[in-house]
Amino acid sequence: MIEGVSKVLIEVDDQARARGFWTKTLGFELHQECTHGEEPWVEVRTPDKGLILVLSPRQENRPSASGMLATSNVFFCCDDLAETYDELRARGVEFTQPPVELSFGWWSMFQDQEGNRFALHPCDATCPETTERPRGVIR
Repeated sequence: MIEGVSKVLIEVDDQARARGFWTKTLGFELHQECTHGEEPWVEVRTPDKGLILVLSPRQENRPSASGMLATSNVFFCCDDLAETYDELRARGVEFTQPPVELSFGWWSMFQDQEGNRFALHPCDATCPETTERPRGVIR
């Protein structure tokens, strides 16, 4: 039986730049850096040690999404969305979508220096069946 997700591969144009973004800017830890054959292999781990991102050299052209439709295959959570948004913006992180409440709840979207987009939402967010807002969201 599958017990969880351990690693997510993120394609990047520049592994050194991506490593710096994830470790220095976002506070992830360098988990592993080595080579597999001739291929460089870089892994960073979330502060809670729950997930490893593999920063893999991009193999094809970057996928594009409509500027009107912000998309992401990876969703990160935080205790306080407003505080995390302010903290990351102060560190130079580019947000393509500031915190906003949509039909599925509060969330925002940021991107790394490689152009990959990532969603950010409160960890305790649930489907908005009530009028109660999750802790740390902006009104």
